[in-house]
This record gives sequence, structure tokens and C-alpha cells, in this order.
Amino acid sequence: MLNIFKKLFFTFSFNLSLFIILLIGIQNSSNKSKVNFIFVETVSLPLSFIIGTSFISGSIFGSLIPIRLQNKKR
Repeated sequence: MLNIFKKLFFTFSFNLSLFIILLIGIQNSSNKSKVNFIFVETVSLPLSFIIGTSFISGSIFGSLIPIRLQNKKR
């Protein structure tokens, strides 16, 4: 059980540090875009922010899947 908490702590701390670096890095970004969902459209956000947050969320969810599968085997 302690091993799972270590993995979760490492995953969230690593991705939080990536997110902070992302926010610092996009301060002067001028390329803005909107994301079109099915019925709504988001506000104009820097393209690097959209790509960076999708990468970070994929990293978090991708690291949670093996933890979930390990719990089902036990």
C-alpha cells in the first residue's frame, strides 16, 4: 500500500512541476486558439497551454491505469 502512495505522490508532484514550468514558459505566447467542444467553444487560450495541459493530463491518467490494474489482480 505504501508503494502505491509513493507512485501517486511522485506522479502528481512531477506533473505539478511540469505545469508550473508550463505556466512560466507561456507568459509571452501570442498564438491563441479556441477549443471547440460539441456545443460550446472555450475562450482564447495560448496554443502551448492547450497542448501542455493535454500532455500533463494524459501523463496523469496514463500513470493511474497500471495502479488500477495492480489492485484488480490482488
